[in-house]
Amino acid sequence: MMDNCMYRLFLFIFFVFLLDCGKDLSPFGGPPSISPLPARIKPEWPTTEWKETKPESVGVSSEKLKLAGEYAFTRTGDETDRKGKRTDALLIIRNGKIIFEQYARNFTKDSTHLTWSVSKSIIQALYGITIKNGQIKLDDPGYYHFESLGKDEAHKKITIRHLLNMSSGLDGEEGYESGPLKSSVIAMLYTRGRKNMGEFCSELPLRAEPGTQVYYSSCDTNILSAILKKVYGQEAYEDLVYSKLFGTLGIKNAPFEQDESGTFVGSSYLYLTARDLAKIGYLYLNDGVWEGNRLLPEGWVDFTRTPAPGYKTTPFSEDLSQDNYTSHWYANTGVPDRGVPEPWPDAPKDTFAGLGHWGQMLYVIPSLDIIIVRYGDDREKGTFSKNELLKLVKESVIR
Repeated sequence: MMDNCMYRLFLFIFFVFLLDCGKDLSPFGGPPSISPLPARIKPEWPTTEWKETKPESVGVSSEKLKLAGEYAFTRTGDETDRKGKRTDALLIIRNGKIIFEQYARNFTKDSTHLTWSVSKSIIQALYGITIKNGQIKLDDPGYYHFESLGKDEAHKKITIRHLLNMSSGLDGEEGYESGPLKSSVIAMLYTRGRKNMGEFCSELPLRAEPGTQVYYSSCDTNILSAILKKVYGQEAYEDLVYSKLFGTLGIKNAPFEQDESGTFVGSSYLYLTARDLAKIGYLYLNDGVWEGNRLLPEGWVDFTRTPAPGYKTTPFSEDLSQDNYTSHWYANTGVPDRGVPEPWPDAPKDTFAGLGHWGQMLYVIPSLDIIIVRYGDDREKGTFSKNELLKLVKESVIR
């Protein structure tokens, strides 16, 4: 009788296990196809200033790390043609301490630099804070908070999650140099949309059912920025950016341009020093916790590292392999369901990043406890290899 009972108990546990395997166990989306964030014991908090140390003291070879610097700063063009590699800053942090820092073209550790689309990742952090505080839910329809998205039933289907996953379905056109005449991002930033970017973008027609197609669009970000302003009101909105996020992290100099309606241009126009941008990476490396206080909700960083669900139904193209887009960040997981490989094959699989136009990069590598900030002015596409930089940094680690 006892054996029979034990057998039934085993079957029950087994079937419960099978059922759980098919569930989404993350509160925001996933589970990610990567290992959990490693536990970090007594992190060094750089709120006042980053500490500096020799690479060898944290298990990194100085000689090999130099190769990463040489790769980044070897110029292959000139100021006239603005071609080739054009690195302005390279900052590498391990175990919470600076182990490499170099600047060029008159930039210094105190110089703010245009982050371009890395600013999108900061907007994502603001949503983490807002969701943790219960002011927005991830699957809220956008029009709940921004009436311009309520123009018709199709637009009413767009949720906060869709916007963060770049899966709104809105028919944006992201080309800058490649197609300025038909580019909605050019129109949004510089011509007919510049007065109120969120309103302009919400008027775009749909190209696809919301949630079914990943298409990188700065319009999605500026709608998100406009939604935050509606939720908070102008004064509290600015306090959210400068006090609740930057102030908490000890970031004191962060110019963030606004459109004429007073909305932060979240897609593009935030300026930060390399050291301050690294603090954003450190917040995510520490699972959204800063000095023992949780800023981002539990599960948010896993959401950040999980490719957008819309990849499963996005029409396949060669461009997909460049993305691995998550929720306003990028992952190195690949998207096996779509035959999409990881974008940086020589980097650890758990690497994730905020990336911007002309070579702006914030890399977080949890398994190596490394953060990399690279600023650049790469006007010639393909001259700087992200994979090569990551490979050289990884090879410098000796333990």
